[in-house]
Amino acid sequence: MATPDAVFAGSVPANYDRYMGPLFFEPFARDVARRLSDLRAGALLETAAGTGIVTAALAAALPQAVTITATDLNQPMLDHAMAKPGMERVSFRQADAQGLPYADASFDAVVCQFGAMFFPDRVAAYREARRVLRPAGRFLFSIWDSVAHAPVARLALDALSRRFRRADAWFLERTPHGHFDPEVIRRDLRAAGWEAVRVETVTGIGRAASARSAAIALCQGTPMRAEIEAFGPDALSIATDAAAAEIAAQFGDGPFEAPSRALVMEATR
Repeated sequence: MATPDAVFAGSVPANYDRYMGPLFFEPFARDVARRLSDLRAGALLETAAGTGIVTAALAAALPQAVTITATDLNQPMLDHAMAKPGMERVSFRQADAQGLPYADASFDAVVCQFGAMFFPDRVAAYREARRVLRPAGRFLFSIWDSVAHAPVARLALDALSRRFRRADAWFLERTPHGHFDPEVIRRDLRAAGWEAVRVETVTGIGRAASARSAAIALCQGTPMRAEIEAFGPDALSIATDAAAAEIAAQFGDGPFEAPSRALVMEATR
C-alpha cells in the first residue's frame, strides 16, 4: 500500500510532469541516459518511473535492440507516461520496486531516478534490483541531496513556513530531500548484498518558465498539495502566491535557470 508521501493522483501527475520536469528532473534524466549510452542491446528496467521523464530520455537515446520496461507503484503516473509521444517501444507495468514481478536475472540494467526516498523498505528494493539483474548488470539510481542544495525548493518552503504552522517537516524536506547521507545509503546497499558502490555528486541546471510555474510545480505538483489544502479552502492559492513571490525575489518573474544537486549511485552485479 502506498504511503501518503508516495501518492501522486488527481491533477498531480500532469502538474508534476509539466512544471517539475524541466526544473528538477530533465537535467538528471539526460545524465542517466548518457551513463547508459554504451548499452547497445539487452533489457533495461526502470523502477519508480513516475510520469516517464527518464523513460523518455532512455527511449530517445538507446538503440531499439535494448528493450525498456518502466514500472511504478502509482497507476495515474504511469497513465500519464504512456500517453507521451515516443513511448511506443516501452512496456509499462504497475509494480512495487520492493517486490518486483520478474524472474531472477531478467535485466542488464536497473534504473531508478529519485524514487528510493519513497520506498518504505529501501533494503528490500535494493535487494530486488540485484535479484533481477544478470551477472555484470548495472544498478544506477539517484537521490536528492538536502534541500539546502535546491534553492528553488528552499525558497518555496521558507515562504510556506512563514504562513502556515506545522508540527513537523514539509513533504519536500522529509521525503524527496530527506535521505541524502551517503553512508546510510551505502549501509543499506551492503545489507542488500551490494559490494562496490560508486557515489557521485551531480549538479543539474533546470529551467522554469516563470517564478509562478516553479511555485505551481512545488505546491501543486507534489503530495505537498494535500498538506497545504489541509489548512483551508484558500490555502493552495495563498501558498502558491507566496512561493511565487519568494522565488521571484531571487530569480525574477520571467524564465530562469536554477541548480539542484543529487547523489548518483552506480553498482555492478
